[in-house]
Order: sequence, then C-alpha cells, then structure tokens
Amino acid sequence: MNGNRTIKVTGTFLLAIAVMALVGPWISPNDYVATNLDQILKPPSAEGMHWFGTDGLGRDLFVRTMHGIRVTMLVAVVASLVSLVIGVAYGAIAGFVGGRVDAVMMRLVDTLYALPFIFFVILLMVAFERNFLLIFVAIGAINWLDMARIVRGQTLSLREREVVEAARLTGVSTARIVFRHIAPNLLGIVIVYVTLTIPQAILVESFLSFLGLGVQEPQTSLGALVDAGVNQMERAAFALLIPASLLAMILMCFNFLGDGLRDYFDARHSQ
Repeated sequence: MNGNRTIKVTGTFLLAIAVMALVGPWISPNDYVATNLDQILKPPSAEGMHWFGTDGLGRDLFVRTMHGIRVTMLVAVVASLVSLVIGVAYGAIAGFVGGRVDAVMMRLVDTLYALPFIFFVILLMVAFERNFLLIFVAIGAINWLDMARIVRGQTLSLREREVVEAARLTGVSTARIVFRHIAPNLLGIVIVYVTLTIPQAILVESFLSFLGLGVQEPQTSLGALVDAGVNQMERAAFALLIPASLLAMILMCFNFLGDGLRDYFDARHSQ
C-alpha cells in the first residue's frame, strides 16, 4: 500500500500546484507583464500583494511564476503525449510484426540514439525561429525513442499470448490486433513511463529557456525565471530560489508518482 500512499501524496501536491497556477493570477491584482521601475527587486511582502517579490523590471514574481508553471506543465504534458503516440505506435508495430521489419525499425532507433539530440533541438530552434509550438515538436522528437524500446519489448511477449494467436488465425488485420489486443495490455507500463517522461520534458524545456531558446518574453516559464534569477542572485536571491524550488519540487513529485504507479501495477500484477 506504500505505492498508493505515494500516489495520493504526490498527486495531491501536483494538483494543488496546478490549481494555484490556474487560480493564482486571478486572485492577485498584479499583471504579469506590467512593469514598475519603482518596485525593482522588491523582496516578498504583503504590501502591494507581491508575495514572491518583484523581478528586475518591477514585475510581480508571484503572477509570473504561476504563468511560468502553466507554460512549463503545458509544454511537458503535450510533448509527452506526442512521444506517447509516436513511441507506442512505433514500438508496438515493430514488436508485433518482428523479423526484418523489426530489425530495420530498431536500427533506425539506434541510429537516432547516436545523434546529439540536444544540439539537434538547439539547431531546430535557431533555424525555424523561436516558435512556441516548435518546442512541443522538438521535445517530443527526443522522448519517443525510449518509449518505443519499452513498448517493443513488452509487445514481443504479448504477441505470444493465445488471444493474439487466435486473432491471427481468424484473419484479423495486424493493425486491429495491435490496437485492440496489444496496446490495451501496455497501459500500465505506458502510464508509469509517461509520468517519468514528463519531468524529462520539463528539464529539456527549462534548459532551452535557460539558454534563451525556449519561451520568449513576455511569456515565461520556470526555466526562463530561473535564468532571470541567476542574473539577480547576488542582489535578490529570492528571484532564483522561488522558481528553482518550485521546479525541483515538481520534478521530484513526478518521479515519486512514477515510482508509486510502478509499485501499484507490480502489486496488482503479482496478485
């Protein structure tokens, strides 16, 4: 039951952060793009409802942090869904068809693994300008490889089941077998792995934003806020510590959630 407790605690914490990110900007009278040169790097206080202080342009850090959480979570979830769709379809087809098709498909994955993807993403962002939607594609293009390998390995064992053999003998098409009999049985491992790809996507997005290649002004993300905080850390440490702490807690919660889900599905499987 330890897995259940972990799922409940981390899930509740992530839900609370998500609700605060959605509701927080509404309960604050400050705008996330409004500058005030008289309030530059003001420390956290109740005065003016600057609960997280202000940044180097006098903008409210609480509202900007809430917007940053929104953007970071949106990028991570959408990019993980992109990798989920591509990885599950690719791995299931490779594992089920097998033979030369499997060999060719997996050699392609091995080749893509050898490429320095972070440099590929940076070149992609530079070549096609810093488009917000391109971030989804860039991060999704990285994450699907691991998903494909995991799904392919599970599919190799699932295709030997009697129900799959019966479907083959009755003439059911390969696509129908994959999406009706193989994919549903991959649900547990896929859910666990998605919870682990989300923090990976968050780290990539934060890294890109830290380099100035991710989310652009006036939009922001946790990575962009950390980058801005680094430049102000000697004068106003709170500008770095607050977004960095939230980023670390979100990453930690997703990793614990993945571990809890893995323990939960392992317990169910052993029953």
